[in-house]
Formats: sequence, structure tokens, C-alpha cells
Amino acid sequence: MFKSVALLLLLASAGAFQSLPQVARAPTKLYGNTKTPPVPPPPRSISYGEESRAYRRTVYSHDDWVKHRSPDRFRRNIWSFVKSGVYKNLVREVVATTSVAVFVMVWNMLAGGYTDLRGVAHGAVLSGRFVSTLTLPLTAFTLSSPSLGLLLGEFSDFNICLGFHFLIRGSSHSIVSLPMLLGFRTNQAYNRWNEARKNWGMNINHTRDLVRMGNVFYDRKAAGPARRKNDLERLSACTWAFVRAMKRHLSPEGEDEEAFKKELYAKLPNEQAAAIVNAAHRPNRALHDLSLAVENLPMHFLRKNQMHTSLTIFENNLGSSERLLTSPIPLFYSRHTARFLSFWLLLLPFALYSPFGGTWNHIGMVPATSIISLFLFGIDELATQMEEPFTILPMQAFCDKIGNWCNEIISWEDGDNGITTQAADEGHSSIFFEPTQA
Repeated sequence: MFKSVALLLLLASAGAFQSLPQVARAPTKLYGNTKTPPVPPPPRSISYGEESRAYRRTVYSHDDWVKHRSPDRFRRNIWSFVKSGVYKNLVREVVATTSVAVFVMVWNMLAGGYTDLRGVAHGAVLSGRFVSTLTLPLTAFTLSSPSLGLLLGEFSDFNICLGFHFLIRGSSHSIVSLPMLLGFRTNQAYNRWNEARKNWGMNINHTRDLVRMGNVFYDRKAAGPARRKNDLERLSACTWAFVRAMKRHLSPEGEDEEAFKKELYAKLPNEQAAAIVNAAHRPNRALHDLSLAVENLPMHFLRKNQMHTSLTIFENNLGSSERLLTSPIPLFYSRHTARFLSFWLLLLPFALYSPFGGTWNHIGMVPATSIISLFLFGIDELATQMEEPFTILPMQAFCDKIGNWCNEIISWEDGDNGITTQAADEGHSSIFFEPTQA
């Protein structure tokens, strides 16, 4: 029987190397028009995992960290097991592997004998030349914890604690292909999320820095209070408009389009808002408006050049984010990992039959298969959820905070706290030194 199962596995593996027919593919190149992007084919249904992504956009405070470190976290995480969106999204996969385990148990009861509920042993119900129990050696499925830890330790950015160590009599064989595939994929998916978060962190830092420089560097001798107020308000609004346009650029159209237009028309002049909304590449148009707002500020050209450096950083963050959005982990790698994991878990019940011989009719293999499938499929699900990071990042919260902080910064005046060096008036055309006491 082992030869038959091995032959089926070999044929299934060989199918991966056959030339596949050419089929139409959705374009993956970055489209040139963000106003009217190409419409992808509608999904059959929106999974729970997609719906739950909006609730993963967490921003932690001190109270959240206290709860995160709470000694009750283990009990809380176990009790919330059935509410987990990750596990709910894996129902079909776990049902498939569990069904195979149930089939193996029932077939082997019929072909090899069974024990009834009263503990009475019965012979095989089915008999024949080609009827036998379905089993595979566990050796080929053994994952050695030390080897796995050594392998995953090579990924210094994100080490994954994963280990299932089956104790068997006799020699054991360590297969590291599966943990290597899962470890690399999860590691790279986290790196993508981390890079996206760093891009938005740079946006937050440099928007505050840009508006701060605009406020402090503004030449009050070259313009009156009314013009200064209007110029700085325009700088703050254009700064917010860029990050908001970037957020819309990286978000699904159906989720953010109407809110984006509503916010833009509420905070910007109608003509400027319409220009951004109608632009082919909205973040570029918003960044252009921000550049003009900087150019219109009266200040020394060296200081103005320093402010333009932040605008270049914004452009770099935008390009980096577009690369993450349009370029997934190579699809052939993700597909091979999914196939490897699926075949491994679908064949696992054949190997778990003998080790659970101490349970009633080997029934222990059924929950064991379900639990192992849930956690291993869960690792792949985590990688899939992190691979596209923008719909799980709290980008709206980032934009709102940037807008509030920028408005607060432009409200500050030199001397409004009782401290002034007068450098804001004299430091634009010459080097200013504080007078020294004799």
C-alpha cells in the first residue's frame, strides 16, 4: 500500500513540472492613472479575512502596552481562539485535512478491524486482494525541533518559533524544506509590512519637520501678519493633502474614494481639491502643490532648499510604497509553498495512524491533524495577510494626526511662550548672535 501512495505522490509532484497552457492574466504593471484604474474581475465573495483587515489597524498607547504585557494575555488569547479572524479564514483548509483523517480512520476500521464502544474487537469488514489499511511511515514527516530552530535562526529580522517534534522508535529523519519555505515567506512578508510602516513613519517625521521649518524660517520682515497666516495655513493644508492623497493611492477605491473627496473639498479650496481629484496621479499633484506652497514662502534660498529636501523624501516614500503594492513576493514561490504545505498536511493523517494506536480506533489522529493543520496553515495565512501591508496599517489615523500636528505647529509664534531670541527677524539676511553680557 505504501508503494501505491508513494506512486500517487510522485505523479502529483510531476504535474508541477508540466507545461501549463497559456491563460489570460490580469495586468500587474503599475497603472498610469490612479483616477480610473483598470477594473479587476470581481471576486466571488469577500472572505472574512478581507473584512477583518479593517479591524487590524491598531495604534498602541501606554494603556494598550500594559494590556499587551498583562499576565492574563495567555488566558485571554486562548479564550479568543474561536474569535480569531486568521483561524476563521482557514475553515475550509482545516475541514479538508480533517476529512482526510476521518476517511483514513474509517477505511482502516473497515479494512483492518475495529473495536466497538464496548471494547469488543471485530475483524475487517472489507476483504480482498487490493484492500488493505492506508498508512505511511511517520519518518518522512518528522520535523526536528533543533534543526528547525537552527534553520530559522538564520533569519535575524524575524525568527519564527515553529516546531513539531514527533518521538518515534528507531531512527528519525529531519525534513527542513517545509519550515524553510514557511520561514522565508513569513520573514519576507513581515519585512514588507515593516518597510511600509517605516515609510509612513518617515512621512510623519518629515511633515512635522517641514511645517516647523516653514514657521521658524518665515521672514516676517518680508510679509505682514495676514499674509504669514495665509502662507502657513496653505503649507499645512498642502502637507496634509499629500499624505491623504498617498493614503487614497494605496487604499482600495471602494473603501476610500468617497471619504477622500469629501475630506479634500472640506479642507482645501475647491479649485485645488478638484485639481487633485482629477489628476492622473493624485499624490504627484498634491506634492506639486506642496512644492509651490514652499516656493511662495519668503525666506533665504538656502533654507528653502532645506525644506525641499523633505519633499524629495516624500517622493521616495511614495515610490517605495508603490513598489510594495504592485510587486508581491514572486507568485511561483507563494504557490509552491501553498502546494507543498497542502500535500504535506493532506498526507499527514496516513502517517499519524500508527502513532495513535493507543487511542480508540486511532481516533486521536483526527484532532491532532486538525490542530497541526490549523497552526501550520495559520503561519502561511499570517504571511499572506502581511504581504500587502497598507490595508492593515492605520493610514487614516496617521493622516489625521499629521493634519492636527501641522495645524498646531503653525499656530506657534516667536515669543508666545515668553522666550524669544529675535532670530526669526534678523537671521535671514545675516548671521545672528545673541548679545553677550559685559
